[in-house]
Order: sequence, then C-alpha cells, then structure tokens
Amino acid sequence: MECSSSKRCRLPLLFTACISLIVCGAAWGQNEAAGPEVPAAFNLDKKAAERLRPQLMQQSIAASGRYATGRTVFDRLVDRTLAASRVDVAWQLRIVEDNEFNAYSSPDGTVYVESGLARLAGSSSGLWAAILSHEIAHVMRRDWARRYLYQKYLENGGGTGLVLGDPRLPGASWSDSEKASADMGRFCRQMEVEADREGLMLMANAGYHPDFVPALHHSLHAQGLGARAASIYAMHPCWQERDHELSRAYSTAALEFARLWPEWYASPGGNPPVLVFAEEATVKKTAARELQIQIPMRCQNLAGTVEVVLSSGSGSSGIARHANLSEPAGLDSEMSQLTGCTSPKTTVTFTLAEPSASQKSGESWTSVYVLDSFGAVLERADLPKLHR
Repeated sequence: MECSSSKRCRLPLLFTACISLIVCGAAWGQNEAAGPEVPAAFNLDKKAAERLRPQLMQQSIAASGRYATGRTVFDRLVDRTLAASRVDVAWQLRIVEDNEFNAYSSPDGTVYVESGLARLAGSSSGLWAAILSHEIAHVMRRDWARRYLYQKYLENGGGTGLVLGDPRLPGASWSDSEKASADMGRFCRQMEVEADREGLMLMANAGYHPDFVPALHHSLHAQGLGARAASIYAMHPCWQERDHELSRAYSTAALEFARLWPEWYASPGGNPPVLVFAEEATVKKTAARELQIQIPMRCQNLAGTVEVVLSSGSGSSGIARHANLSEPAGLDSEMSQLTGCTSPKTTVTFTLAEPSASQKSGESWTSVYVLDSFGAVLERADLPKLHR
C-alpha cells in the first residue's frame, strides 16, 4: 500500500506494508523460497486484528447503497472459500471513505476498500471480484502471520536456530539492513503474486473472468497509481511485472472459467473486458527531420476499435479528460488515431516534426492513452520527454 494519506500512514506496519494492492517493485524469480509456514498455535496476527478492529471499524462503513455490487460479489466469493477454508474468520466488507485507491484486509476476515477504488469499480462485478479475490486470498493464506515470521527470521540474521512464531525472541539488529530490506521486499512481492494467482482461480470458480484482474491493474496505472519504475525494496510488483509473472496463471484460470461457464455472457461477471497491453514506446529520428513514436500493443476481447491518444501536458489533466469525454479533444494538446488492434502485435505510429532549439522549453508530449469506444482509459504508456 502507498501511504498517500496521513490517516493510512498511522496504521501499524502489519496492515500497511505489503498486504494491499498498490506500490511497485522489481522483478524476481518464481523459484524464490515461499517463506515460513505458520505454526498451528501462532495467533499474534489474530490478536493484532482484535486490538486494531475498533479503530478500523470507526474509519469505515458497511458496503451498502452505492457499494451494493461489491457486497454481492464479496458474498459470492466468500461462499466459494468456505468449503476449503483452513482459517476461522468472520468475513465482512467495509468501505473507507477517504477517496484513495487501495484495498487491504485484516486477519479477522474483514476486507477494507477505499472509496476511490470502490467508485472505480462502480457497478462492474468483474472489477469488484478482481479487488476482493486478492484480499480474500491474503486472509486464506494468513499472509500477515507469514510476513511477521519472515521479518523475525531476518532480524535474527536468517539463522536456522529461529523458532518461528515465538514472541519472546529478542529482536537482534540486522547485520546488513540493506540486504534485509531487499529480502523483505522480494518476499512481499512474491506474496502479492501468489495471492493474485489464488485470487484468479477463486474468480474463475465463482463466475468472474480472470481478465478483469489485468483490466483493474491497467485502470489503476492509468490513474497514475503504482508507477512502472522498479525498486528492489518495494513491497509490491509493478503492473507490468505483474502482467508478466501472471501470464500463465491468467491462461489457466481462463480455461477453468470457460469450462465452468461456457456461455460467458451468462456468468455472474458477464463477458470479459477489453484488454490492451501496451509495450514501451520507442522514438526514432527520420532523415526528414521528423520524430516517429511507435507504440507496440496487443488487444484481447476487442470487437471494434480503440483510440490511441498521444497527449501533452500533465498526466492528471489528461486522465480526467479522457475518462469523461464531455469536451472535444484539444488539437493543441492531443493527437489520436483509431486501430482495430487485430494483429498479434499491432504497432501504432505517430510522426512529429522535430522541435527546434527555441521550442524545447515549451510543452512536452508525456503519455499515450488507449481508450475504448466510451472514452474510458484501457491502458497508459509513458513516453520519454519529447518537446512539442
């Protein structure tokens, strides 16, 4: 989670670091150690949840009214977990009205969705399933306990003599704090992808197409959340790395969904969303003193066309305008073209006049947005700084 609000940053580390949707880290290998198993008698996570529950409940409201879709999806997903559940929790969905874009959950089975993210999901049961299945997976896996135990392991130098879960152990100083921070970041990023994988299968079994997960990731990235730049210390993988690491899991879950729900439109989540995967844009100079910007992209579930928009100015103003196309596109701020995106990899090319030295202090092209036919942002690609 990103501590973007003062209220969220005051919550204890157990809930704010590494058990949520947003923040960005570097890639890692899939063969990393899975971390410590949670002893049957370990209950510090449950005690922490009990102690923090009054504060968290005071900061949130029940999921009803405008959030009723989320409650319906949550109940359906929870029903699918009960038969296989190995944890004793009282499931509940709460909304935190702070206009932020995140979700997190407590070891007691309460899932908290911040109101900005809840409004982004809106009436889409598929997007709600993408949010909630991930948090439910964290609860089922007891990831808070696993994180605590791994941190104790690092504090004791990663030695084999550690008795996992013993709260009486002294907190030894880290012999290499930089390495320990990198190890903790790697461990947390792995936990996030593991929760994604289990969440994908939970979605498929409950009737929500797994393609809603990358659709959610792309929507959050388009909002400027979870930058693609990587850090070895970050607790969460970047959206691009998440797509890469989960590619096989998407396919497996999609096959299971198709087996269980042969008529996709009749599933609880309906047809899968349009997906666009845009790769890093390249910029080339031509002999005619022009700049060619090429954006390779791949589309799924598309019937019709998408609009690719080259935008200048601040990213936030572009997002707001593209998300609600109530005004015509400004010719001075945008260039756009339509594409059917029918090839396995479609490349969209924009050709610009190379700016003169006197122009280089002016406004710059900053981003590429891909929009559906309703003007909603499906994907965003960042550009190197290009002056107009």
